[in-house]
Amino acid sequence: MAKASNTGQGGKDGQSSGQSAKSVVRKRVVKTDSNADVHINATFNNIIISFTNKQGQVVSASSAGKVGFRGSKKNTPYASQQAAMDAVKGAIDSGIKRVTVYVKGPGTGRESAIRQISQSGIAIAEIRDLTPLPHNGCRAPKKRRV
Repeated sequence: MAKASNTGQGGKDGQSSGQSAKSVVRKRVVKTDSNADVHINATFNNIIISFTNKQGQVVSASSAGKVGFRGSKKNTPYASQQAAMDAVKGAIDSGIKRVTVYVKGPGTGRESAIRQISQSGIAIAEIRDLTPLPHNGCRAPKKRRV
């Protein structure tokens, strides 16, 4: 009967002998320039604001839900203002000074988020609306017969 050699593949509970149960997660380092992009996705239920570098890597992001708003309060101009402030803090820490804003969606907090970003000291170079528009889209539901 040959004895199995221990190759470090794990002990009794399947963990490797060199690592602990919880691994340490390091914060990802993203290269930033003074120029960046801001993507504002304003849906009917929430608003998501992401600061990205020119390669598309996210530098700082926030949403109305992350800031603490719940339910129908997430889709208000005040909630988008607070989410923009939260996202701007991380962007300023990484050295962003000038942004191009890309707005997408029909939500109510679009303008207030842009206004908050400009008031925080970040210069806005350009604002582009990327909201998808249907070219006659899906078929409408049939008319109601009452």
